[in-house]
Amino acid sequence: MKRRGRRYWLNLLGFTLGLWALLLAGGTLWFTYARTMAYIHPARQAATGQWLRQAGVQYEEVTLSTEDGLRLRAWYTAPRNGAVILVAHGHGASIPEEYYILFAQHGYGVLAWDFRAHGESEGDRSTLGYNEAMDIKAALDFALAQPGVGQVGAWGNSMGAAAIIHAAAKYPEIEAVVADSAYATLREVMEMRVPSPMLRPLVRLIGLMNTRVDLEWMRPEEDIGRISPRAVFIIQGLADAAIPTDSAERLYRAAGEPRFLWVEEGVGHVGMYLNFRESYTERVIDFLDEALLGAPFQTYQNRTTD
Repeated sequence: MKRRGRRYWLNLLGFTLGLWALLLAGGTLWFTYARTMAYIHPARQAATGQWLRQAGVQYEEVTLSTEDGLRLRAWYTAPRNGAVILVAHGHGASIPEEYYILFAQHGYGVLAWDFRAHGESEGDRSTLGYNEAMDIKAALDFALAQPGVGQVGAWGNSMGAAAIIHAAAKYPEIEAVVADSAYATLREVMEMRVPSPMLRPLVRLIGLMNTRVDLEWMRPEEDIGRISPRAVFIIQGLADAAIPTDSAERLYRAAGEPRFLWVEEGVGHVGMYLNFRESYTERVIDFLDEALLGAPFQTYQNRTTD
C-alpha cells in the first residue's frame, strides 16, 4: 500500500477546513435569510374578542380598505364622548384587547385592527411600520366617517407606536398620539438584532427585495417633530431589550410642544401597563382627555409612579 505523503494530508486538511467554512457561511446566510423573512412574514395570531365580551364592551366587526387594495379585519366601538382612539398593535401581534377595554371603559370610541400580514387581515408582507401607515389612514378615514365622531387620537405600542408616529406626521386629523415603546429608527433595531456588521447589508437587501421598502425610510425620530402643535405622549421602560433604551428620550427631544415623557427603570418592552396598570390608565386617559376633550394639560415629564 502506497504511503501517503505530507502534501496529501495538508491538501486533505485544507479541503476539510474549506468545506466546513463553506458550510458555516452557507448556514449563516440561510439563518440570516430565514430570520429576516420571519420579520417580513410574521406568524399570525388573531384576537378572539373573549376579553371584550367578559368586560361587557360592545363592538362590531368591520372591514377597512387600504389605498393599496388590502382588506383589514377591524373592531369598532362608538364613542360616548365624541372621540375615537385608533389602537395599533405591535409586530407579530393582533388587536390588543386589554387596551381596547381601557379606552372603551373611559367613554372613548375605539377602532382597532389587524395590521397587514397580521391576524385575519390581508397582505403577506410586514414592513415594520412604513406601509402600515396606509392601514392607519384607512382606520382614520373610517373613524371620521362615523356619526358622532368629532376628534380622533391614536395609541400604539412597539411597531404600532412607530407606525402611529409616521402616520400622524402625515395626517393632521390625528389630534393626539400615545407612543408606547416606539423605536427611533428601524435601522438601529436591525443593528440590535443583527450584531454582525458584515450581515447587516444582506438583511437590508433581503428586506428591500421582498418589500420594496428600505429600512432607512422608517425614522420616527425624524417624523415626530411634524406632529406639533398636536400633543404626543412618549412611554418606555428602560429595561427594554427589543429596541434601544434611549428611544423614548430621543423621540421626546425631537418632538415639538406639547410633548410628554414617562420612563421607568426595570421595565421591559411594552411592559409599562403591565407593571403600572393604575398609573398608566390615569396618565394616558388624562392625556387624551386634555388633548382631545379640552381639559388643561398637566405635566407628565419625569413624574414618578405612586
